[in-house]
Order: sequence, then C-alpha cells, then structure tokens
Amino acid sequence: MALRAYELSLLLTSWPSVTGTADEARLPQHLADALSHFDKAWIAAIPGDHAGRSNVFALKRGRSQRTVVLTGHFDTVPFDDYGDLAELALKPEQLTAALLAKLASGTHPLARADLESGDYLPGRGLLDMKAGLAAGIAAMEHYDGALSLLFLGVSDEEERSAGARAAIPQLRAAAAEHGLEIALIINLDSISDQGDGSKGRVVTYGSIGKQLLCAHVVGKQTHAGYPQDGVNAAYLMAELVRAIELAPELSEATGDEIAALPATLFAKDGKQGYNVTTPAHAFAYWNTMQHRRSGAEVLNVAETLAAKAVAAAEARTGHKIRLTRFAELGLKAQITDPSLSLPDQTALAMTALAQQADINAPTVLLGFASIPYPAVLLRDEKLRNLISAAIRPHGLGEVNYFAGISDMSFYGEASGDLSVVADNTPIWGTGFTMPDSGGWPCINIGPWGRDYHTWLERLHAPYAFETLPKVLLSVIAAIEKSG
Repeated sequence: MALRAYELSLLLTSWPSVTGTADEARLPQHLADALSHFDKAWIAAIPGDHAGRSNVFALKRGRSQRTVVLTGHFDTVPFDDYGDLAELALKPEQLTAALLAKLASGTHPLARADLESGDYLPGRGLLDMKAGLAAGIAAMEHYDGALSLLFLGVSDEEERSAGARAAIPQLRAAAAEHGLEIALIINLDSISDQGDGSKGRVVTYGSIGKQLLCAHVVGKQTHAGYPQDGVNAAYLMAELVRAIELAPELSEATGDEIAALPATLFAKDGKQGYNVTTPAHAFAYWNTMQHRRSGAEVLNVAETLAAKAVAAAEARTGHKIRLTRFAELGLKAQITDPSLSLPDQTALAMTALAQQADINAPTVLLGFASIPYPAVLLRDEKLRNLISAAIRPHGLGEVNYFAGISDMSFYGEASGDLSVVADNTPIWGTGFTMPDSGGWPCINIGPWGRDYHTWLERLHAPYAFETLPKVLLSVIAAIEKSG
C-alpha cells in the first residue's frame, strides 16, 4: 500500500493543475481514467464555471449503503516561484537533487537538512494536496470491508472553492442515484508543521471559518492645500486599518487553539494618476477567522471597531462621518467580468453602488468581499470517540479545528446561518452562489510537511506513504463496526 501511495503521488503531481488554467480543466479526465478500475468513475461539470472545470467521482460499491467519502482538491498554486527549477517542479525525485545543489551554500538550513535526511520529498502540489488524494485512493483500493467508498476530487480550492460548492448538490445526487448513506466525509488536506511533526500528525474534527470583511470609504474631496475642507478617503481608511488590524476582538479561542488575528490583505484608494486633489474613495478587506462566530457576530464586532475609527477621524477632521452596513443601501451588483477575483468584483461593485445610491457625504460602508467559509465542527461525541480510538494506535493527535481554510466548511456541520452575510455581500448571487450546508459528519486526516505554497514545499514521505493509508483504513473500519 505504501508503494502504491508513492506511485500515485508522483503520478498526480506530474499532471499540472494550476488553479484557473486549462491544465486544471483537463486533469479530471486523466484522474477519471486512472480511477476506472473502480465500480464506477465519472466526471461532473461545475455548472456555469468560467474556466470549464469539473469534479471527479469514483465509487467502490460495498455490501452496505453506508458510505465513507474520501475527498480533496487537485488544483495547485502556480510554480513560477521555482525560478530556474520550474521545469522540475512537478518531478519530485529530480527536484530533490536540484534543490540540494541549490541549498549547498547554506541557505535554508532546515530545508536542506530535511532533504538530506531522505524523509522529505519536494514538488508543487505534492504536499498540498496530491499525496493526500493518493493515500485516499490507495486505501480505497486496499479496503475489502462492507462499506461503500466514494472518492471525490474537486477543482478550485485555492481560489473560490467552486469545486466544493458544486460538490454539495453533486454528492446528494450521487447518494440518491446509487442508494448511498453518507456516514463520514474524510477530507485529505495537508497540514504544515515546522517542528517535529506532532502538529501535523493529527485528525481535525472541524475546520476554522473565514469571513473576508471589507470596507468602502467615500470621502469628501478637497485640494491638498486645504485638507481640512474635506475628508481624505485614504486617511479615513488608514484609521479603519489601524482599528481592525490584529484586533483581538476579532479572534477566538477554543482551549489552546487560537484563531489568527485579523490581517489587512488589501487597502487602496481609488485615485488614478497624480494630482493634488485628495482621494474620493478607498477600499480595503481583512482576513478574519472564526471558531463559532456567525457572520452576523463578526460584522457586529467589526462595526464596533469601525465606530472607534470613525470617531477618531471625526475628531481630527472636524467633519461628520456616517458609518453603515452595505445592506442598508438595499442594492445588489450585476457582475460583468467573472474572470476578476471576487474581492476585485466587490471593489468595483461597491464603487458603482455607492454612486447609484448617491452617497456624497463622508461614509464608511461595511460588508463582506468574498465567499464565506463557515466554521464547522463534528459534535457527535460517540463518533468522535470511535475515530479517536481508531487513530490512537497510529500515534496521531487530535484537534478541533483545521487551522487553514478548507473545503470542509461546505461539507461539514456549520455554525450559524449566512443571511446577514448574504445581505451584506454585494456580489452574493451574482459573483458567486452558495449551496446549502452539507451538514455531514466531516473530519480531516492528511499528510504533513513544510513550506507549502513556496518553492521549498516538501512532504514528510514516511507518514504520507506508510502511515496515512493505514490510518484511513483504521477509521473506515471503525465506521463499519459502528453500523
């Protein structure tokens, strides 16, 4: 089984699949062909996808309707960061030798030591997350019990999760067509661990949530020689950034698991070119992470922080500034360029809709700029205890939340409703659509390694090829016995 996981990992990694490219759109056919030895393998197109992408299913029919789904994404980030080694980025064995030569000067000592040990294998997408898919397929091939197993490979996790969002109705349709009862979904995504691997060798019973909080600022333009005659949109946005950046009020803790503090991912005024007129408007968005909070709660906290920023700006400028939520405009955007990122679509929409609403006084509009990723958590204690007992002999730890954003947010048991998020997202229903929450029991067990999304991305090979498939089989066996 270890050899098979290794061979499959190299095969999957050799297929380029950068998000949004023609390669990503072509990979499902390669994967479906590779899975054709199962009882049924098929491709399911993502409706209306601008890049023509699909998801891939493969069914191994058991004697029982009860089914474990093994899932993960096959898209990757680009590999131009490898520079002169880019042609080797998808060839892990050759890349190892090339990287060792490049690191011989003493730079990146941990990466060099890892590669010299023989326990780590580099390559774009190998860690994130084709080795996880390979382990799932290898375990599926080896399994000879009563359960049915369903493999699901999805597109576009790295950008918009179009694959996972489309997979919810596709999974329901597959279950209905084939008479399957989904007992557990195992996401196979990777975990980064810069230490001894103890934080990577874990099962996670849920996944952290994310809301991309945003603000559109309308200022009052003035000549720079008379700055107090107006309100500089760039300055007002700076006060918002200062209030929200790293604000502990927007973080959460569960035991010793702490959600990341909010971070500004983009902040820019709307000026084009040079003149001495102050900016009329500005736009920014922030990454915020949740364990239990709903979007409504996130917006409430953000509004409190924004009110402090507005008060500071009013005191400095002497002008009254309105603070409101996007929903109060009562408008929605019509998207004309789906190739733009969702935050870029939101920025354009906010500007156009503020003009449509005839906002001509200094104003801060709060809302959301992208797809919400609800926090999810497996709450069934009996099921958690079964999984815990299954993984314990393999030396795995247990945590509540997968620390990175993952497709589990769509499959699992979500916290809170999304109505407030929908009302305050300008491009909801036009730039993207959201499925109903899957609501299935969902966990993550995947490979671990270091530095993914960089040219030093590397997989801890013994765990991925030897341990991980065995862990998956043990969990599947526990689910079988529980029925």
